[in-house]
Amino acid sequence: MSTTQIDRLRELLEPLAAERGMDLEDVRLTPAGKRRVLRIVVDTDEGVGLEACAELSRAASAALDAADALGSAPYVLEVSSPGADRPLTEPRHYRRALGRLIKAKLHEGGELTARITGVDDSGLDLEVPGVKGRRPTARRVEFAEIAAARVEIEFNRPAAGDGAGGGDDNDDDNDDESQKEA
Repeated sequence: MSTTQIDRLRELLEPLAAERGMDLEDVRLTPAGKRRVLRIVVDTDEGVGLEACAELSRAASAALDAADALGSAPYVLEVSSPGADRPLTEPRHYRRALGRLIKAKLHEGGELTARITGVDDSGLDLEVPGVKGRRPTARRVEFAEIAAARVEIEFNRPAAGDGAGGGDDNDDDNDDESQKEA
């Protein structure tokens, strides 16, 4: 897949997502037999529901067809949210994970598992769980120190007010998809 084609698709799709208050997180075009699958991943601070995915799917389909962006070969269009296992790569991803437990690999080496208690333009305020009955400790990590990070799935996530940094119990693990075959 040509980066240039992905760039053109992003240019076409980004305004459609922005009009609906969404961030375009990813665009992938992969072969699938005689067809291709165009996957569009979007997100918002509140998460993305099925209706929002379906609305964007309809708009994207019309724009793709009008611009003949994928040519005459058949394709399947999928619009979804990133899901819980997505990597945290942008400051907005960390803001959306406020109150969640993350695992981060650091450039200096080692891993850190901690709960996000605050996010600003340069980094994170974290609460590192105590070990063997010790109290949690506060730690500051700059974005530049983080090599990779993901949200840790918690089945017994603490409620707001339990030292978790707030948030609701909604995991925002929307894997809602809307598909259209062209």
